[in-house]
Formats: sequence, structure tokens, C-alpha cells
Amino acid sequence: MLSILLVEDDENLSNGIRYALEQEGWSATVAGNVSRALELMENGHFDLALLDIMLPDGNGFELCRKIRELSDMPVIFLTARDEEVNVVMGLESGGDDYVTKPFRLRELISRIKANARRIKKTHSDEGSDLLESGPVKLDTAKIRVYRSGKEIFLTPTEFRILRSLIENSGTVLTRDQLLEKVWSIDGEFIEDNTLSVHIRKLREKVEEDPSKPKLIETLRGVGYRWNGEK
Repeated sequence: MLSILLVEDDENLSNGIRYALEQEGWSATVAGNVSRALELMENGHFDLALLDIMLPDGNGFELCRKIRELSDMPVIFLTARDEEVNVVMGLESGGDDYVTKPFRLRELISRIKANARRIKKTHSDEGSDLLESGPVKLDTAKIRVYRSGKEIFLTPTEFRILRSLIENSGTVLTRDQLLEKVWSIDGEFIEDNTLSVHIRKLREKVEEDPSKPKLIETLRGVGYRWNGEK
């Protein structure tokens, strides 16, 4: 059973979301603020977190960064604001995805299921060999990444995107193919900004000059290709 931490201060909304999650057979624990969420994190285990951005004693970005110090579980932001700057802030703080309010419960459930499949896939991949390409090396068992021998820190989603690109080095992956490999879902419920922002942040970490990327190539209207040597 999936155990979900829902951090939302709107009681009517949180009750509705919790009911929908429980109808899926999942466990949903609600926190109305950052302090309560951290208290629950310290005293229990969760498989996934849903975070509102605006909270009475802080915000979801700060909470996500604190969660990342304790766990690599998937984090999905619930936000009424869909401007790119907020998307970037959410992903930079360690989030995996976001859903813009008002959202359909079917959309939210679909996102959660995609991340649940990712959890299972990550566990099944434990013990894999090292993966090297050009200046980049992935330790897929320990979920660590090195560039030219120096460790770089990626979010869980950035790691999955990089791994998918390297495993298909030299091959163009379309947006839909990446969504299937990374989220195990088709593109129906994933907004274009989500993938493009992840790619941009990933370039800032692995490219020598992110403004002139050589490793992660964009083929406009088609997709992305990794150009490192396997």
C-alpha cells in the first residue's frame, strides 16, 4: 500500500484529496503546515509527498529541500500558480513534478501512479553496473553521478532522465519516449514545461557550457539525444 504525505492547509481540498487517495487503496496522512509535516516525517515512513506551495508557516519549496535531506521519495507540488519561475523553483528544490490547481483528481491519481511505478523500477534496478559515457559516470546502485571524477548532485528525476539518455546514447528520444522511460506514463498529464525545465537544469550540472550544450542535444520538434561515448 502506498503511503502518501499530503501537505495542504485548505481543509476542504485536503479532505477531498485524501478521500480520493483512500479510494485507490492508499494511505493518506494530512499536514496543514511545514512544522507538522516535518514532525510526521521524523516519526513515520512515506512513499510520496504532495506539497502545496503556500503554507501558514513557510512554503513548499523550503519543505521540499528539508525532505530531500531525509528522503528521495517522489515529491509532487500542488500549485495554483503555473508561471515558469515557480515551476523552476519547485524542481530546483528537489521536486519531481507539479500539478496546477484546479486539477482533475484523475490527473493527480495518474501522476501518483506513474511515480509509484518509478519507485518499483528503482528498487528492481538496485545492483546494476556502473554506467559511463564521456565525462559522466553513473553509479546506478548508489544513485550517484560523477562528472570528470567529481560528484554532482541530481534530483531523482534528473538522475532518471540522465540515465535514460545515456542508456540510449546516440539515439534520439522523443518527448513521449522520455516520459515513458522516466515517468512510465504517456504525455497526457505531463505539461511541456516539466520536461524542458528538468533538461535545462540537468544541462547546468553536466555540460561544460550549458549555453552551448554538447552532451544533451535538442532536436527541435523531435526530442533529445545524448552525444557522449558509451
